Amino acid sequence: MQKFNTLKSIPAYLPIINIDTDMIIPKQFLKTIKRTGLGKNLFFEMRYDDNGKEINDFVLNKDPYTNSKILIAGKNFGCGSSREHAPWALLDFGITCVISSSFADIFYNNCFKNGILPIILDDNKIKELSEYAKRKEEILIDLKEEKVIFGNNETKFKVDSFKKKCLLEGLDDIALSLKKSDKIEIFEKDLKVKKPWIFND
Repeated sequence: MQKFNTLKSIPAYLPIINIDTDMIIPKQFLKTIKRTGLGKNLFFEMRYDDNGKEINDFVLNKDPYTNSKILIAGKNFGCGSSREHAPWALLDFGITCVISSSFADIFYNNCFKNGILPIILDDNKIKELSEYAKRKEEILIDLKEEKVIFGNNETKFKVDSFKKKCLLEGLDDIALSLKKSDKIEIFEKDLKVKKPWIFND
């Protein structure tokens, strides 16, 4: 998992509430267990028409938002089923930060596990930041300082200290387990002595 420290980008603004995980990545694309290749199908039913042609006025189909790393969205983002493919699709597209006034709990936690920073801000701040998206101006995310910098302004956000540490150090669940590999090895050796029959073929 890539380390997350600071991020500067022109944000894309998608002012739709209750964007569920099926809207983020529809069910027909859930067959893969790979984390790559899903970006082209992100928001599939909003980005493409029935013939598979890009819908020109959808925000992520327009320059410079095709390269946005920050998405500003309506409240209750990521609701619906708990598919981890949703953050995979966002990440594969290039989005590593989502800003909303509220998130579905499972999606929120899945973001941290996949290197995406979900930021919760109140509606007034969302509105301020949306103006920067409309004007195609960059904003800066500083995870270490827990703040968003836009123009001459800044606003603070809160993030759980453990989740913050994992993002800063690029630690997913596997990496967290590997950090304890010495203790795991000692435990297994001890268990082989105490209960050798467990390891018999």
